[in-house]
Amino acid sequence: MIDAASPDVLAVQEVGEPEALADLVARLAGSWHTELSSVFEPDHPIRAGVISRAPLSEVAQVAAFPRELAPVQVDDDGTTISAMPRGALRVRAGELELVICHLKSKLLSFPGGRFSPRDEGERARYGAYALHRRAAEAVTVRAAADELLAGAGAERAVVVLGDLNDEPLAATTQILLGPPGSEIGTAGYDRPDRGDAWRLWNLAPLIPAEHRFTRVFSGRRELIDHVLAGRFLVTRASAVDTGGIEPASIGLDPGARRDEPASDHAPLFARFDL
Repeated sequence: MIDAASPDVLAVQEVGEPEALADLVARLAGSWHTELSSVFEPDHPIRAGVISRAPLSEVAQVAAFPRELAPVQVDDDGTTISAMPRGALRVRAGELELVICHLKSKLLSFPGGRFSPRDEGERARYGAYALHRRAAEAVTVRAAADELLAGAGAERAVVVLGDLNDEPLAATTQILLGPPGSEIGTAGYDRPDRGDAWRLWNLAPLIPAEHRFTRVFSGRRELIDHVLAGRFLVTRASAVDTGGIEPASIGLDPGARRDEPASDHAPLFARFDL
C-alpha cells in the first residue's frame, strides 16, 4: 500500500518496537530515513514515528504539557499527569516541518485491565479522564505547532498529522486549529487575515465525501486521522484522500483483533504542489 501511494513522508502510529518499523522499511522500495518517539507508556509500548525519503533533522520529543496547564487527573485514585504518556514527535523532513501525534483513545480502559465498567458512574468518570487527557495532549501539540509556525504561517511549511482519536468537529480536534473563521469551505477561507500567521487548516473537507473516514467503529464510519496544514501548505494542497479503503469494523475490546494482519485504520494521504 505504501509503495503504491509512494509518499515522500509518512507518519506512523502504534509502532510496538523499533525493529517492527525497521522490518517495514526494509520491505519498501527506495531509501528511507526514520525517527520514533522515545516517550511511551511502559505497560502499553506503542510509539508515533515517521519515515521519509529526505533526511530528517531538528528532531524533538514533545511530551510535557505547557507550564500554564495544570496536571490532569487520569483515574479514581487521583493520579495526575503533567506530560503526554504517549509522546509526539517534532521533525523536519526536507522543506516540511512536522508534528506527528497519537492522542488518547476514546476507547476506555478501567482498573485491572477491564474494558467494561462496573457501573455507569465509573464509565462517566473514566470518559471524563480520557477526554481531559486528550484535550491536554491537543494543547501540547498545538504549542509545538506554534513554535514551528512562529507567526509566519504563510512562509513556513508546517503540518500537524496523526491519529487525533476524534472527528473534525470534536472540541479536542478544534483546539488544534487556532483562530476560527477561515475553515475550508467557509466564506472566510479566501480572505487572508492576521490569524493566518498562526492558523492551521484541517484538510478533511478536501477528502471526497464518500471516502471521508479512516475507521469503522461498531459499524459507523469515523474520520479520526487528520492532516492539519498552515497557510503556506493549505493553499498548495492538490489532493487529499483515504483511497476508498474500508477497514474492518472494531468494537469496544481493542484486543479483539490482536494478530490480525491489516490495520484497523485506512491510510490518509495529502499531496502538496510545492
